Amino acid sequence: MVTILIIIGIVVVLAGAGVVVTKRRSSPALGAGTPAPQRIEPAAVAPVVLDTTTDAVPADVAVVEGAPVAPVVTPADELSESTPPSVGAASAKSRGIFAGLRAARRLKAIEPSTWDELESSLLRGDVGVTTTTRLLETLRAEVAAGTVTDGSGLLERLRSLLIATLSQVERPEHGELSLEVAAGRVPVWLLVGVNGVGKTTTIGKLAYRAGGEGKKVLLAAGDTFRAAAGEQLATWGARSEVDVVLGAAGADPSAVIFDAVQRAGARGFDVVIADTAGRLHNKVNLVEELKKIRRVADREPGQVTEVLLVIDATTGQNALQQARQFTEAVSVTGIVLSKFDGSARGGVVVAIEAELKIPVRFLGVGEHASDLIAFEPIAFVDALLADDPVA
Repeated sequence: MVTILIIIGIVVVLAGAGVVVTKRRSSPALGAGTPAPQRIEPAAVAPVVLDTTTDAVPADVAVVEGAPVAPVVTPADELSESTPPSVGAASAKSRGIFAGLRAARRLKAIEPSTWDELESSLLRGDVGVTTTTRLLETLRAEVAAGTVTDGSGLLERLRSLLIATLSQVERPEHGELSLEVAAGRVPVWLLVGVNGVGKTTTIGKLAYRAGGEGKKVLLAAGDTFRAAAGEQLATWGARSEVDVVLGAAGADPSAVIFDAVQRAGARGFDVVIADTAGRLHNKVNLVEELKKIRRVADREPGQVTEVLLVIDATTGQNALQQARQFTEAVSVTGIVLSKFDGSARGGVVVAIEAELKIPVRFLGVGEHASDLIAFEPIAFVDALLADDPVA
């Protein structure tokens, strides 16, 4: 009985102090075979008092320290390490859509059915009506002028047009994300997108990537409404050995991100990567809240240098509408196309860049921390059209 009373007393004291204890469990987002991480205690929890402006509301937060976790190698992890992800392997389903086009390369003459196959493949691959029409008009004109005469020439010309379309927007080489800020400021990368697209998983991958480049990373769990979102991010933080600022369930996400930025400025972090709740892009009030998060994250010492929109590759043409709405709200700087390996609709990349001029920066191709590929136009197009898969 005495022991039970002591335990109850401890629980009451912790609850009164506002301590948040997170238990890092294996998450489906980390892939099958991922071992359950060890329990970790937040370093401190205290109310965060923000500016007296209407943009910020106090919230309880906790800091989960990124203590090193001994790696446990599973067969899946071994595969991820020994076989780096490639756009060729990830494009398997999308390549199937364009199989008929690749077969047309062997035609000695361009037939009416060739145009039908070309149009059908582009539309089924979600290149979009507008972009498909433009591509076909250009190709028909060149065939009529005699500059393209056979199937091989037609496919080679299509390849060059697609690469040119994807090269119209500027993007840093090798997926580099901006860290350029004014003196005394801390770069902030905001990740936005609707529910279920893989924002939290993408943040874990970006943290792993930045940490591997020697950056000191702090994660901000700004999705305080989705159940277990903070716990999922804490698990990713443990895997990448980075700190995570967590908010209480239902806390103001702006306050959580504000606290993370303040901590980063005071403790010399190189970048803050912030999660946000899944916003429905057609809900005005939620988009307005996202604008507020952007304003708060941009306050000193923070400076937003990237706003990455995460889009599920299986979304199709609805991705265009999402990109338009989010860009209007928070000035999206780039797109991460998640779940690309599970989709046959990879052509939406072309539609997004052709119609919106927003660069696709990364392709998510799996559940491992390293399964994030920097988008390269030539490698992408060749993965779809080349006779042999691109490595």
